[in-house]
Amino acid sequence: MFVLLLILIVALFGFGFLNPIWWVAAAVLVYGVTRYGRDRGGGRSRGGSSDLGDYRGYQERRNRQERWDRRYSRQHRARWRREDRRDREHRR
Repeated sequence: MFVLLLILIVALFGFGFLNPIWWVAAAVLVYGVTRYGRDRGGGRSRGGSSDLGDYRGYQERRNRQERWDRRYSRQHRARWRREDRRDREHRR
């Protein structure tokens, strides 16, 4: 796929000597390919593999969610127990 895109870009650039609009088309194609590659996580990242960055992001989100769950489940557990006791007393 990459080879076909490269050939297409070179051909459009070559046609640009006949009519400059082809240079514009080649530039738009290059921009689109590079933008599409960045959006999909393609290319190399500075810190190494992009998979490692994806995993670190996943790990951060997971840890943040666990901290949130622990904090608020402990904080509200006593209140929920009081409300349950009140509900049971009112039913009697």
